[in-house]
Amino acid sequence: MKTLYTTNVTAKGGRNGHVKSENGVLDLEVRMPKALGGSNDEFTNPEMLFAAGYSACFDSALNLVISKSKIQTGETSVEAKVSIGQIENGGFGLAAELAVNIPGVTLEEAQSLTEKAHEICPYSNATRNNMEVKLSVTNN
Repeated sequence: MKTLYTTNVTAKGGRNGHVKSENGVLDLEVRMPKALGGSNDEFTNPEMLFAAGYSACFDSALNLVISKSKIQTGETSVEAKVSIGQIENGGFGLAAELAVNIPGVTLEEAQSLTEKAHEICPYSNATRNNMEVKLSVTNN
């Protein structure tokens, strides 16, 4: 891989701690969500951060594909649901569901654009064959 960009974020305290980027733009307390034994859901957590990154990255990949295809669409959106669960070996794994909306095109066009974005998105490439990723597509 030819590196185009690198960032650096430091975590202290794990799931009940703090994350901070080298430039200070990301500077958050993280806590275990209530579903995993935390006291509440008032803080961010690693799965939320992953969902934010995946949805933003996928939407950028989608808009690149749309631009290259010269198809006119409305404003796209990508909602990412990220789940954590126990896997067979006793460890933990992630799964994602991406709900992609591309208004102004047929459902078939939206599906094709989404599949092409899934091929070039760095998060999709990193997760392929490593975790389940489900795609759903709408065009309204």
